Amino acid sequence: MPLVNRMRPFTSTIFAEVSALAVAHDAVNLGQGFPDSDGPASMLEAAQRAIAEGQNQYPPGPGIQALRDAVAAQQLDDYGLAYDPDTQVLVTVGATEAIAGAILGLVEPGREVVMIEPFYDAYAASVALAGGVRRTVPLVAEGDGFTLDREALAAAFGPNTAAIVVNTPHNPTGTILSDDDLIEIARLCVEHDVVAIADEVYEHLVFDGAVHRPLATFPGMAERTLRISGAAKTFHVTGWKVGWISGPAELVRAARAAKQYLTYVGSGPFQPAVAHALRNEMDWVRADAEGLGRKRIRLSKALADAGFGVHRSQGTYFVCADPRPLGITDGAAFCRELPARLGVAAVPVSAFVDDQQPWRHLLRFAFAKDDDVIDEAAHRLSRLT
Repeated sequence: MPLVNRMRPFTSTIFAEVSALAVAHDAVNLGQGFPDSDGPASMLEAAQRAIAEGQNQYPPGPGIQALRDAVAAQQLDDYGLAYDPDTQVLVTVGATEAIAGAILGLVEPGREVVMIEPFYDAYAASVALAGGVRRTVPLVAEGDGFTLDREALAAAFGPNTAAIVVNTPHNPTGTILSDDDLIEIARLCVEHDVVAIADEVYEHLVFDGAVHRPLATFPGMAERTLRISGAAKTFHVTGWKVGWISGPAELVRAARAAKQYLTYVGSGPFQPAVAHALRNEMDWVRADAEGLGRKRIRLSKALADAGFGVHRSQGTYFVCADPRPLGITDGAAFCRELPARLGVAAVPVSAFVDDQQPWRHLLRFAFAKDDDVIDEAAHRLSRLT
């Protein structure tokens, strides 16, 4: 049977393609966003204990009580957001499932979903699964960073808008949306009675004294925001696939109605380990963020030395680089060439957008790697000059 039309653009991902090229050419893989190191030892030991003690069957549908309690406590401690762990927190199979559950549970076919461009590719796929229509609002260059095009944002909202997906800290650019940007998003959501789906998985990985401000803390947003985060990036366990949604009970119920027919439950023995980490290892997270900030500087310098223009990264695992000073204007073609030519893998930012032209040159590199891996990539990239 042929694939339905709405899913044809999503038959493969750039991450899989680039990773396959990296393996084929023994390249340093700075394309996919996974760290080289594991998370805190006590968390890993807690997972091992859970497996040994038999916590290997289905956990409860909403997630184990200890993890929901820990998620609620962390958000209250960090942001003053008070969520009832029994009705306002849902554990998911990673943040990607959280996004899918929220969109499938809240967006009727034909309704519009606003998203900031560039956008994580799972957003567009989830909107397609729901039969929705995406409306994109671009980030625009501002100095060596990016800011939201607020005029385009206002124009994207209308009577058919069901939701907006807001990702900050932002993948792929490393941008942290300013308070002024978030205030404008909040104003439009309230004015048009629109639900916000806030992807904040990089909430703890911010640099240079930056502070993450959850969208739900802005006026009028607590009652209309589904806040998504997870353990993958925070605790260096991308393979565990433990995420969560927090928000008003009626919005969480809508997401759960869809989520329970995607996987029902998952990550049984990892949930108590993540609960332990949220309660006991946030100092580890803060130290990790400092280390990642130094790795960002290390890779940014290597890219600049190799002749790239380098954009400022305020958070996440990623830095974006402009190869046009090297005479390269097609980022996708260059990324497909890099593993064989230099033994380095990156991903093109054009894979994250609908409007290719403003982004077709840009590359995303991941710096959540060991220093010697970054240094080897730097050595290989130096051959460009």
